[in-house]
Amino acid sequence: MKLDSKWEEILSDELAKSYVKELQDFVTNAYNTTTIYPPKEQVFAAFDHCSFKDVKVVIIGQDPYHGPGQAHGLCFSVNENIAIPPSLINIYKEICEDLEVETPNHGNLEHWAKQGVLLLNATLTVEAGKAGSHQRKGWEKFTDAVIQKIANDKEEVVFMLWGGYAKKKGRKIDKTKHLVLESGHPSPLSANRGFWFGNKHFSKANSYLKQKGKKEIEW
Repeated sequence: MKLDSKWEEILSDELAKSYVKELQDFVTNAYNTTTIYPPKEQVFAAFDHCSFKDVKVVIIGQDPYHGPGQAHGLCFSVNENIAIPPSLINIYKEICEDLEVETPNHGNLEHWAKQGVLLLNATLTVEAGKAGSHQRKGWEKFTDAVIQKIANDKEEVVFMLWGGYAKKKGRKIDKTKHLVLESGHPSPLSANRGFWFGNKHFSKANSYLKQKGKKEIEW
């Protein structure tokens, strides 16, 4: 469980704080004593696949999936041989409607990450079968610091905040420097009540990136 060296350097001030050591001890003990997702080597996959300098879009999730073989370190994403979860099905539906493209046949979003989309969960680990089990252990503080570092040190980043939790995490982002897109969560509960479909976040993000002279994302 090792953070990419460039990210480590960028986040050095935060990583030096005492809560990080406590978090590391908690997570290490959890992996040694119970089944934890994602696999230890994929905890920081969001950072491994998307360098700080390449970040163009940030999508904020909440918890890793807590079922076998699902979580692999990228929010909303699952391994290719795993059934596509309901929230991601709704994300894909919105992309297809918004951009008139075909629905992918798998739920692995690594191709987004490699284009500069940081797929960041608020909490980076979870105990098998126990949603939210690693909340309030320090991960949220760390991911808040990541979001703030990007917001402070970069310009013209697209932040996608889906649902109340993500909106709260992104409340300090300077909207004069960045594009902040907000909507309901893509989960069936929210989406079916009219809070997700039709937000056109994917075309809006690409229009903004193009306008700023950046390469659009192939969603």
